[in-house]
Amino acid sequence: MLADTDVLVVGAGQAGLAVSHELTRHGVDHVVVDRERAGAAWYMRWDSFRLVTPNHTIRLPGGEYDGDDPGGYLTREQVIVHLRRYAASFGAPILEHAGVIDLRADDDGFVAETEGGPVRARRVVACTGAFHRERRPAVVDELARHLPVISSTSYRSPDSVPDGRVLVIGGGQTAGQLAEELLLAGREVVLSAGRAPAMPRRVGGRDGIDWLIDAHFFEQTPVDLPTPAARLAPNPLVTGRGGGHDLNLRTLAAAGARLMGHVLGVEGRRLVVADDLAASVASGDEGWAVICDLIARTAEQLGMPQPELPRMPEASIPVFPAPRVDDLAAVVVACGFRPDYRWIGIPGVVDDFGLPLQHDGASTRVAGLHFVGVPWLRTRKSPLLLGVGEDASVVAAQLAP
Repeated sequence: MLADTDVLVVGAGQAGLAVSHELTRHGVDHVVVDRERAGAAWYMRWDSFRLVTPNHTIRLPGGEYDGDDPGGYLTREQVIVHLRRYAASFGAPILEHAGVIDLRADDDGFVAETEGGPVRARRVVACTGAFHRERRPAVVDELARHLPVISSTSYRSPDSVPDGRVLVIGGGQTAGQLAEELLLAGREVVLSAGRAPAMPRRVGGRDGIDWLIDAHFFEQTPVDLPTPAARLAPNPLVTGRGGGHDLNLRTLAAAGARLMGHVLGVEGRRLVVADDLAASVASGDEGWAVICDLIARTAEQLGMPQPELPRMPEASIPVFPAPRVDDLAAVVVACGFRPDYRWIGIPGVVDDFGLPLQHDGASTRVAGLHFVGVPWLRTRKSPLLLGVGEDASVVAAQLAP
């Protein structure tokens, strides 16, 4: 056995480290296993990545942000340094290069087959995060027969993309940020837009995220959603690049991006594109309006002066004609992620959307199995640096003596 322990924590990202901190506080014997090192999953982000939430929203138990720029946005490397410093602060018992290949139940609890050997545990907390498997629409395989395709986790910088016109497929935060970076590098960008809501970066001199915190936006629970599928909906578009600024379909169009609808396929040498760009733009505008209205109501409820609400430009965005594949140099795919718990070799632990069947992090199907870091585990903020620590504390309390 690589280890024999009471609790096995799978993953040494923010979720796993927060759980380890709380288990340590409760005196629970445990080990944390990870495919690489603490915080290494953040290297999936591109070179210039910055958080889209202010630094002060890093609220891990015993690992809150303590720097001199609470309103700024940490770089990828700074996030990793913060997490590794956090792990060292309480001596997190991490076994590196021990990614779990298979987890099965036995009479004494669980056995995890890892890359470093088997681990036996009485209980398990799966903390593998919200970024498991990149969503790759079927049309991407068709495009790959004609063009180089670069996934969002493979993209590093504009220099990593072949020279020429670039097609970016995706409508969420990552797609928007990569499209903007390519534009700033002087690249010609065609964006196959999605329907993520837009939000203002700042209102009344405050970060939009701070307004949303005051509005209890991040405290929303799964029962507040219209459908279970909404748990996989994209987050509002925003960026922390350059000190933070508005980022949405309208700002991208103003910066020179050519916008069009969803790519459906390739016919001959020309892309087949849906006539849905207007609907995507309208969806972003609607999100902007909803968030501005929420900010206004929050200011009133808190007795604060009504801030001047920014308005979204109303100019129409022209639809870029479907290009030929010969006119493109590469495709960057940033369509988000989907959960992937196939390493748990126990049937029935996830629902039709691939998310765990659980209550307050405890599996409702398998005794002793828990989850942290899952989208909408308890609230909207469950997978975020803002809220994962609260969920970790709840789960650790269930595992304490």
